Amino acid sequence: MRSASSAASIGIDFGTSNTVVALATRGGEVETLRFEHDGSLLSVYASALCFWQDHSAGGLLPQAEGGPWAIERFLDAATPLRFIQSFKTFAASQSFQSTMIFRQRYGFEDILAAFMRTLMRHLGRDIDLPGATVTIGRPVRFSGRNPDEALAMQRYREAFGRLGIEDARYVYEPVGAAFSFARSLDHDATVLVADFGGGTSDFSVMRFSRDENGRLQTRPLGHAGIGIAGDTFDSRMVDRLVAPRFGKGGSYRSFGKVLPLPAHYYATLSRWNELALMKTGNAARELRELARTALAPEPLHDFITLIENDLGFPLYRAISKAKVALSAQEAVEFRFADGALTIEAAVTRSEFESWISEDLAKIADTVDQALAKAGIEAGEIEKVFLTGGTSFVPAVQRLFAERFGQEKLTSADQFESIAQGLALIGQSDNPDQWVAA
Repeated sequence: MRSASSAASIGIDFGTSNTVVALATRGGEVETLRFEHDGSLLSVYASALCFWQDHSAGGLLPQAEGGPWAIERFLDAATPLRFIQSFKTFAASQSFQSTMIFRQRYGFEDILAAFMRTLMRHLGRDIDLPGATVTIGRPVRFSGRNPDEALAMQRYREAFGRLGIEDARYVYEPVGAAFSFARSLDHDATVLVADFGGGTSDFSVMRFSRDENGRLQTRPLGHAGIGIAGDTFDSRMVDRLVAPRFGKGGSYRSFGKVLPLPAHYYATLSRWNELALMKTGNAARELRELARTALAPEPLHDFITLIENDLGFPLYRAISKAKVALSAQEAVEFRFADGALTIEAAVTRSEFESWISEDLAKIADTVDQALAKAGIEAGEIEKVFLTGGTSFVPAVQRLFAERFGQEKLTSADQFESIAQGLALIGQSDNPDQWVAA
């Protein structure tokens, strides 16, 4: 790996929902790299891709755009498009090998490389990735039912290698957040870092201390992670508010019997990464067959409309908006409307918290695992650093306040801390010690 003496140290926080890039120098300065979109300087690049065909450009490969430009092109679409979001969720999936995009086969590494190329193009400054020290975040545990960590890391290395980054360091995301948080510490402390992303929730117990020269020393004590986070909470809302509108719980006739509609379509509906791929599979055709014998066919026709019109993203935005609103209000009106398709439902915070109660229990168990690996009790934690949008959910805040004490909880920018910490790791005295085993 490159020496940490490189003038430029890049930290890349590739997230399920958003991606952030930061730059650190040997002087200890760190900045989040920004890009201009629609007259605004943004630090967060949505982890989304939009593909289309431009026959005038020549060649067979589809054209690609990412981040807010992908969303913009998708929403203004006048020609056929493929829109992909939350694709990080596929990284460790053995079952996901590739998807067809305008007759071209794309594996995970193809999608990630295409996405990163769009991001680097929009940064608006010359970044020499092959010549820089690059530190890339990764989850403690990848999302998915049976995540294959070795496969995920192979795919990461292949994708970033295509950008000329052959020897990047891969560091647990909460460790990056810990390095960012450490800059605010003025005393020795044992800290629990809780990073809530879109696809995973990761926890690291870290010990921060100063040596005789006043230099900060950092020691990892234990890590744990789980594939439950913001997207999971979204899926609970989809299951309760949206899926019944598309026929969940309904029935169809088959050989004289009345049978429940297959549940797997509604499981896919609640997972944004898989919903985006339903259009290229057999789902719409199979749903049409079911609609012919369904006791109530109209909900299935609406489901087909959602798939064929690529309405997953606006549905996702409506769900996310309602979830965020519930952090500030006791009750909200969920509303999704597109053409003739309208879904409206009232939801209370207490209802939402009941839907995610099992998820919260699993998150609490994972925190216990991190403490056990660190060999310490909850009372020995002096600070809890919460980062990521889901950390603002009142039930999540309450979980940590009850276990560690409200006075110990602290947070910072929910998007930038990991990338900045990763960049700082690249300029630390011994950055290789932080490489995830």
